[in-house]
Amino acid sequence: MVEEVREAALATELAALTERHRAQCPPYRRILDAIGAEAPYARVADLPWLPVRLFKTHELRSVPEERVFRVLVSSGTTGQRPSRVYLDREAAAAQTRMLAATVRQVLGDRRLPMLVVDSRSVVRDPTLSARGAGVLGMMNFGRDHTFVLDEQGRVDAEAVKGFMARHGNERFLVFGFTFMAWLYLRDLGVDLSRGILIHSGGWKRLAAQAVDNAEFRRRLAAECGLSRVHNFYGMVEQIGTVFLEGPEGEGLYCPDFANVVIRDPETWQEAPPGVPGLIEVVSTLPTSYPGHVLLTEDLGVVRGIDDGAWPGKRFEVLGRLPRAEARGCSDTLGQS
Repeated sequence: MVEEVREAALATELAALTERHRAQCPPYRRILDAIGAEAPYARVADLPWLPVRLFKTHELRSVPEERVFRVLVSSGTTGQRPSRVYLDREAAAAQTRMLAATVRQVLGDRRLPMLVVDSRSVVRDPTLSARGAGVLGMMNFGRDHTFVLDEQGRVDAEAVKGFMARHGNERFLVFGFTFMAWLYLRDLGVDLSRGILIHSGGWKRLAAQAVDNAEFRRRLAAECGLSRVHNFYGMVEQIGTVFLEGPEGEGLYCPDFANVVIRDPETWQEAPPGVPGLIEVVSTLPTSYPGHVLLTEDLGVVRGIDDGAWPGKRFEVLGRLPRAEARGCSDTLGQS
C-alpha cells in the first residue's frame, strides 16, 4: 500500500525532527522531559504531540532570534490571543515550495490568471495574519492578480469585469476563504465556469446557514458555473501544509510530507477509519519551530486509505471541538 510506505518514511523523518527540536528549543525539551517522551518512535502515531493552543501562550522556536525571517500570526476573534509562528528563511522557502507541489496537481505547472476573493490590504500588513499569509502564499501560483474587493471591502465590479474580459475564456484560478467565496462569488453576475476555485475555512458561519460542503459545491456550480472546486484544510501553525480536497469532494488528501492521525479523545489512541476523533496533523515542514506534530481542536474521521482518486489517506473535518475557539480565517471577517 502507498500509505504504508509513506507512513514508514514519515515516521523516520519526524522522529529526527523531534530530536532536532529537543536539542534546539529549550521549552520543547522541557515538555518532552516532563512527559517522558523517548525515541524510538515506530509509527507516526507514537510521536509526542503538542496541543496547537500552546502556540498562543508560549514562544516556541528552534532558531536564534536573529535568524527569524518572518513571524506569522493566526487569525482570532476579538479577545483571543493569536498563535505566533517563527520562520527562518529555510523554513519559509520550504513551505512555499511544498505548497506549490500540493496545488500543482489541480492547477498544473503554469501560473494561471488569478482572481482573489479579498482586498489587497490583507497582504500589506508586515506581520501577516493567517488570512494574509494564505492569500500571499497562493498568489505565488497566479498572475495578473485581481482582487474582488476594494480597499473598503466592497465588490470592485470594474476590476472583476476587466479580469473576465482578459481571461474569461481560459483557465484561471480563484482563491478565497470559504465564507467570502460564498458571500461574493455567487452575486458577481459573471460566468466562472473556466475557473478553478481553491478555498478554505469559514465553515462555522456557513453551518449556521445550513450550508454544508455538498450544498456549497452545488450552489456555486448552479449560480456562477464553478464546478472545479477544491476545499483545503490547513493552519498557520503548519503553514505551507495543506490537505487538498479531491476532485469529486470525496475527502481531503494527505500530501507526501504530511499526514493526519485521528485520536480517540478519551484514550488518546489512534482511532480506526470510520471512527471520529480529534485531528492530529503532522508535517516535516516546521523546521524552525516545534510544530511538526500538533493536536488540533478539530474533529475528523478517516474516510478511506488508498481507495480514492489520489493515493494515500483521505479524511473529513467534522467541525470544532465543543467550546473551542473559532479559528477559521474567514470566520473572523468583520471581527479582526
